[in-house]
Amino acid sequence: MPRYNPATIEPEWQAYWDKNRTFAAPRLPKEGAEKFYALDMFPYPSGDGLHVGHPEGYTATDIVCRAKRMQGVSVVHPMGFDAFGLPAEEHAIKTGEHPRVQTEKNIATFRRQLKSLGFSYDWDREIATTDVDYVRWTQWIFLKLYDTWFDKEQQRGRPIAELTIPDDVKALGVDFARQWVDERRLAYQSSAPVNWCPALGTVLANEEVIDGKSERGSHPVERRPLRQWMLRITEYADRLSSGLKKLDWPEGVKALQRNWIGRSTGAEVDFKLAPGDSPGAKSDSPGAKSEFPEKPADGVLRVFTTRPDTLFGATYMVIAPEHPYVERLTTPEQAAAVKKYVEAASFKSDLDRTELAKDKTGVFTGSYAINPVSGEPIPVWIADYVLISYGTGAIMAVPAHDERDFEFAEKFGIEIKAVVDPGDKVSAEERAKVLAGKRVSPEAGVAINSGEFDGLPTAEFKKKITAWLAERGVGAEAVNYKLRDWLFSRQRFWGEPFPLAHELDDDGKPTGHIVPVPEADLPVDLPHLDDFKPPGEPVPPLEKAPEEWLYPVIDGVKCKRETNTMPQWAGSCWYYLRFLDPKNQDTPIDPEVEKAWMPVDLYIGGAEHAVLHLLYSRFWHMVLHDRGVVASPEPFQKLVNQGMILGENNEKMSKSRGNVVNPDDVVREYGADSLRLYEMFMGPLPDSKPWNMDGVSGVYNFLGRAWRLVVDERSDELVLNQAVTADEPTGEQLRVLHATIKAVTEDLDKLSFNTAIARMMEFVNFFTKESARPRACLEPFVLLLSPFAPHLGEELWRLLGHGDTLAYERWPAFDEKHLKQDTIELPVQIKGKVRAKITVAADADQAAVLAAAKADPKVAELIAGKEMIKEIVVPGRLVNLVTKG
Repeated sequence: MPRYNPATIEPEWQAYWDKNRTFAAPRLPKEGAEKFYALDMFPYPSGDGLHVGHPEGYTATDIVCRAKRMQGVSVVHPMGFDAFGLPAEEHAIKTGEHPRVQTEKNIATFRRQLKSLGFSYDWDREIATTDVDYVRWTQWIFLKLYDTWFDKEQQRGRPIAELTIPDDVKALGVDFARQWVDERRLAYQSSAPVNWCPALGTVLANEEVIDGKSERGSHPVERRPLRQWMLRITEYADRLSSGLKKLDWPEGVKALQRNWIGRSTGAEVDFKLAPGDSPGAKSDSPGAKSEFPEKPADGVLRVFTTRPDTLFGATYMVIAPEHPYVERLTTPEQAAAVKKYVEAASFKSDLDRTELAKDKTGVFTGSYAINPVSGEPIPVWIADYVLISYGTGAIMAVPAHDERDFEFAEKFGIEIKAVVDPGDKVSAEERAKVLAGKRVSPEAGVAINSGEFDGLPTAEFKKKITAWLAERGVGAEAVNYKLRDWLFSRQRFWGEPFPLAHELDDDGKPTGHIVPVPEADLPVDLPHLDDFKPPGEPVPPLEKAPEEWLYPVIDGVKCKRETNTMPQWAGSCWYYLRFLDPKNQDTPIDPEVEKAWMPVDLYIGGAEHAVLHLLYSRFWHMVLHDRGVVASPEPFQKLVNQGMILGENNEKMSKSRGNVVNPDDVVREYGADSLRLYEMFMGPLPDSKPWNMDGVSGVYNFLGRAWRLVVDERSDELVLNQAVTADEPTGEQLRVLHATIKAVTEDLDKLSFNTAIARMMEFVNFFTKESARPRACLEPFVLLLSPFAPHLGEELWRLLGHGDTLAYERWPAFDEKHLKQDTIELPVQIKGKVRAKITVAADADQAAVLAAAKADPKVAELIAGKEMIKEIVVPGRLVNLVTKG
């Protein structure tokens, strides 16, 4: 019997689409046509395959793309795989199998699962970040970063060749000039304190550390200095922040990015270290005019403060445990205590040290610094609530006007000196506590205990003290960011090799000079290794590479390759560009192609990527824009975050919780169209929703009813239902059809997939009851349904007599004239209870509606001989008659 059987229908249409390359996009949008670039945040191909949470966003973009093609839009919709990273390498360590082998197996599984769900991807454009050809262009982009410096005046990146070296720098010699240039590159080396995880054998970013342990595997993490490659993303902080204004992104995501960038204005101030260690030492306030130096002089602690008006209240200083002056400032008497404290701090994450810290800890260095406005010596402490990654890694502590400083000062018995009188902005009692140093007052007010500046309002004082500091060369107006330069090294094997090498002298020792690999020699592929295990110390596995790979000769210079690898973020920073021109061997993307398709018109993915992936991608894109590689200033114009699909126990799906649902199982039982439809019907796309197999069964039944609208299940053959006719539709049938077209079209524009499905369900319910179902109504409905349930749509379209795929059929249009109802049905209430229903003209006035109600036989019988108290007509809704007795 020809019952609805997705197991038969779906593989046939998937094979058809593959064979005919149905969804292959043109190199450039069709002339005169609107373009639409839809993108999913591509998956990491794990060994577990997809679970039902993955296809939610993919289904949403697919529905939109299918509808857009039918609306005459040129659509590009690609898919690929973010395939470098720790899981494949961990598997290699356990099994000895090369990460590429496992990665390609996983990709094959993901590709099969994605195709089984009927997504209309252009598979000709498939890429994986591990493809050697893709690695080539990732390395090419890194060399562009290495060859770029940021011009602060022009606020853009420029080629290193356009960087003018000052004459006084040149005079110090070639090596010094080269170092001066290297310090200004967007890609540079630094010895930075990092999160080192011995168990994983790699450095982790702050966000990959939770409660002092690695996010993956929950292994202990410690802080230690290590030579790293860094990317100067901070130079683009202003552009990254201001550029958000023009993007159609969720406001929550924009706020997260702005907070991550953390722009704040204030002043940088220099505190000289006190001569000796005597607390009685005092220095005269600076008097001579001088320039504020670009970098602090030796023996000076530079701080950034948003409250320079509180300088007179700075009663101590704090440096981070990783600050380079720790050893210098620590007196012999304090050495043991300082060493113990710094070691303990190395095992805490930044989050533990700041937001989660319930108790302030610290240790006195034994040294002092001079307050530049008062000349008074103030003690220098080490405390882990100050981070080396924020500002300068040192702060001036004003306990009367900062909560953290207040808690620290109270605990360690440090002076608390009020320098801002909040006045009547707080109660008299609170003001008294502030002035007595017993309560924090972050409020603005007027200056007190601030010498010649007493009585100045806070805003005015800020300007005057900043100018005063600048005139004396000990301070300057400054902008600071929470955003730190991007730590771009990983001590792992399974990642992109850096296209750089270190020059060696005749004795085989590094000269300090970096040698870029010529573009003609890219890609630098990973060497063969038999042993993938980390050495157990911060040394990359690539140190074990064969000598012929490790020690190349580049342009006649003997070198040692960089053995750190790039992080997994590298490949995902620019994949959206390569999708548009994946076979190009001359450049990562043809400028004509990029200009035609970019930016991405719809980007859907999880909220977990709200900051890092999106920020990193925008940064790379801005650099490529500055260097003329791309014309578009931003990569992603519209962003949508899909909600999480939870397990049936309302918890996040995970193997450990045992609540993972494999889409293969759902497809096997109910079909891909049912899975797609259910995921869109669960609720609004951005909301989190619990999985429920009963819900899948419900939409499967709906698709069966849609099937039976067209197919005669009583026949032994696949034939049209006898109710399908060539007759002209009735007025009501046209009204239902056009109302459905209008609603579904508008809901798609709003990405309101659940309400669009509800509208189609109403259509099916209506026409199931109709004895005649005109083709003129069924064919447009099948086209509306097809983006949501593409296999069923194709099958019904063919059964209705059409030979080819419906993928490019014209999207149905609605006509307003058919949306007007000729008649409407109204309930008639007597004493508030519905007793009958009447049909009246849609434009009938109250008198006509009332007459029709009273004329209804049932109503007439119920009100006969009774006194009428009230006659209520609610236009378009109901009639209510209230009688006495």
